[in-house]
Amino acid sequence: MTYLGKTALILGSTGLVGSLCLDLLLAGEQYDRVIAVSRRPLDRSHPKLINIVTDFENLSPIESQLKADDVYCAIGTTIRHAGSKEKFRTVDFNYPLSVAEIAVKNGARQMVLISSVGANKESSAFYLRVKGELEQALAQLPFASLHILRPAMLDGKRSNERLRERVGVVFSRAIAFLLVGPLKKYRAILAADVARVMLQVAQLATPGVHIYESDQIQSIADKSSRA
Repeated sequence: MTYLGKTALILGSTGLVGSLCLDLLLAGEQYDRVIAVSRRPLDRSHPKLINIVTDFENLSPIESQLKADDVYCAIGTTIRHAGSKEKFRTVDFNYPLSVAEIAVKNGARQMVLISSVGANKESSAFYLRVKGELEQALAQLPFASLHILRPAMLDGKRSNERLRERVGVVFSRAIAFLLVGPLKKYRAILAADVARVMLQVAQLATPGVHIYESDQIQSIADKSSRA
């Protein structure tokens, strides 16, 4: 089915999940236009793709261009990569919230966010606290639908391979049989499955705020692959 006139806006399209999500947005028929907002030009072109390059510090010049039906957010970094807790918060909290505020003001009805397993605004872990604070801030915006995905460790090939994460994925896969019941949500998950579920939940357009733990994401991905 083609949804004539629909536009998707995506943040984090150069990252692991974001790049896979962008592939699906461009290949599918759900949207006629895909706006990718990035800090550097994307190394791809497509008839649907509009790449807006910005430093995210001042969105005023591009504010009128941040107009879409659905917003997909997979932007994120690590404290080590960012260089400090302050810079990490800027990327993982300030950037997505600023774009979301503009997009919803411009008429966006729905947002799909990649958060993290364990995200909690009350967490003693800075990384998880920031993720939880972003979830709470986005939930206060007048989106008709907000879908929050909390994947566990992501399994997939990154352009900038992170050794610690690669080791973590291997370890998580090795002990997966031990992670049952409430612990099942901590199993590593394929980034491709997460990206696929991002689009799937968006097409449901279910009103309200919806949180999907990692095992739920995996279940949705498994069911769709069998369909």
